[in-house]
Amino acid sequence: MAGAVRLEPVDERNLEPLLSVAAAEAEPSDVMPPVEAPAGWSAARREAFREFHRAHFGGFDGPTGTVMFAILLGGEVVGMIRMARRAEPGTVETGMWLGRSARGQGVGAAALRELLNVAAAHGMRTVAAETTVDNTGALGVLARCGAKLRSDGGTIHAEICLDSAPPMP
Repeated sequence: MAGAVRLEPVDERNLEPLLSVAAAEAEPSDVMPPVEAPAGWSAARREAFREFHRAHFGGFDGPTGTVMFAILLGGEVVGMIRMARRAEPGTVETGMWLGRSARGQGVGAAALRELLNVAAAHGMRTVAAETTVDNTGALGVLARCGAKLRSDGGTIHAEICLDSAPPMP
């Protein structure tokens, strides 16, 4: 992996670089909820991407209880990782996406480790995630970061306990 991975809260300053990576290196369905818009990265879908992320600018204390972070590799935005409060005390849920050029380099695991540190600093005890059985990239990242995985049909539920140190890279 070339360069250090760090997280930066998504805001107006990095929203356009994040959108640029999404549009150039990901499918809309991989990076945002479905919207009524023409297929692909239409102007309407790009604006929906902006509004989706702006809705989370309030962070943990905002209406969505979600913090979104741009993932930076060597100072360049390459993806996004989030953590959202869950109903269970001390628990957040995470999810992430990476542009195609950043995949398979250890960036996802490094970003998740950074997020685990942020979650612990906020007093969280558990980080949870859900993915599909065929998302081998996410499953590998979760396993490398010490997640306990449980299958429920086509869905994989993951939990990372923050009471113990996460595995080293």
